[in-house]
Amino acid sequence: MATTHNSTTHEVFNQAPPRVDVDEFDLNPALREAVGVFAPGSGGAASEGFHEMGRHVGTEQYQHDAELANTLTPVHRAHDRWGNRVDEIEFHPSYHRIMRFSVEHGLHTAAWADPGPGANVERAAGFMLVSQIEAGHGCPLSMTHAVVPSLRLSPELASEWEPALLSRVYDPELRDPATKSGVLFGMAMTEKQGGSDVRANTTTAEHVGDGLHLLRGHKWFCSAPQSDAFLVLAQAPEGLSCFLVPRVLPGGDRNPFLVQRLKDKLGNKSNASSEVEFDGTLGWMVGEPGRGVRTIIEMVGRTRLDCVLGATAGMRQGVAEAAWHARHRAAFGATLVDQPAMAAVLADLQLEAEAATWTAVRLAAAYDDEESAAYRRLATAVAKYWVCKRGPNHAYESLECLGGNGYTEAFPLARRYREQPVLAVWEGSGNVIALDVLRAMAREPESVAAFDAELAARLGRHDLFDRHVERVRGLIGRAASDPAAAPAIARRLVEAMALAQQGAVLLEHAPAAVAEAFCLARLGDDRSAEYGALPDGVDVAALVARA
Repeated sequence: MATTHNSTTHEVFNQAPPRVDVDEFDLNPALREAVGVFAPGSGGAASEGFHEMGRHVGTEQYQHDAELANTLTPVHRAHDRWGNRVDEIEFHPSYHRIMRFSVEHGLHTAAWADPGPGANVERAAGFMLVSQIEAGHGCPLSMTHAVVPSLRLSPELASEWEPALLSRVYDPELRDPATKSGVLFGMAMTEKQGGSDVRANTTTAEHVGDGLHLLRGHKWFCSAPQSDAFLVLAQAPEGLSCFLVPRVLPGGDRNPFLVQRLKDKLGNKSNASSEVEFDGTLGWMVGEPGRGVRTIIEMVGRTRLDCVLGATAGMRQGVAEAAWHARHRAAFGATLVDQPAMAAVLADLQLEAEAATWTAVRLAAAYDDEESAAYRRLATAVAKYWVCKRGPNHAYESLECLGGNGYTEAFPLARRYREQPVLAVWEGSGNVIALDVLRAMAREPESVAAFDAELAARLGRHDLFDRHVERVRGLIGRAASDPAAAPAIARRLVEAMALAQQGAVLLEHAPAAVAEAFCLARLGDDRSAEYGALPDGVDVAALVARA
């Protein structure tokens, strides 16, 4: 018997439309407001540039490229067809389109190429816009941005490499750097036996004349191995030192840079991460002999900043996708966004994203002002610890707002859920960062004074904030009075400092409803770790309207 097709069973309704053809900058009031505060010269053409980026990353094509770059992932080609060792990394064209857009918009080194008030803030805002949709390509952008201050410790090397570093030309081909108009940098520090304890590194560097060294050893994590050059830590006779290692040597010969394998990671799939072996690999010393950690720490501070930016961008993606779904989906007789329980969750997700956004942009502004060097030394580590720690749970709660759709790869939040943890691990996991905060407090007391001054300037604005600052000062005093016992309270201390840091910037600059909600929900006595368990007095509607 012939069957009939009842088309009504296949009518699609009560589903959110595709979230495409939107201006992600225009839809993000916290980012717009923070840029206006901390880069006040970013109006006019600069503002239109952010809107242009926001519209571009909001297109269906850019979102599809992000999906392709994370599903058709990098492939390692150890040898060419004739058997020559080449160690090339092949990417899908979608990845190159995404990289080209970011490089052409200066999201790698524009703050160095065109320095001045607001330069790092503007670069940070653009970095967050692209990272909101495709996170993995932010790794080579970040390392290239961060390498500049370290490289400048060796002026001759800097003068040789900077013209291509600061250009806006994306040229992924591996060839003689002298023939390229644009280059990208990576770094290789950690080894199997040491991890964050880089002083346990065993890679050696033998001096062979003219500043050249031969490197032998391995690196357990080397991200973006397709880059043109790397900063590498190795043991020289004088001690652990920093070296510039190019993939291709002057004249065009390949430097022995043996990619052992690509890492099969939980997330961050579009970004190639690898294990590499050095066997007679040429490197040029950067900075002083035996001062490798001090040299490369210049780079680490800025990559930590980008961890904050990346985690914040992920939070924005999460709450934006959740709110979009809730505004278009109905259940139990009402649109989800109008259901009090869902509205409370969305408001809390937005509050977290707002606090991270204002903190991230304030932190970027500290890199535009050398007088803020002491503040940013401590504030960067504190923000990196807390914002990146909050990222994975924020991603999960955002995903849950979409129900079953959120758990499928057809929607972007499954990818974001896998992406967020890397930012808490990269450039120092939780304990490493917390201990680094203790180290900075002990060795650089001026950083504590600068951080405290930031908080003190906002005292008297809210009772809950004032009481929280008292707790922070008590914990700082406790750590200082008993350094041997301080590691046991390090995480509690850094969390308290981070919440104070966020409260200070929100009280000073954010809309009153946002600052009030933060103090009640994050600093109050009835605060909850669960999203959506907001205390009385929080203006839920105001927060949801900003999501």
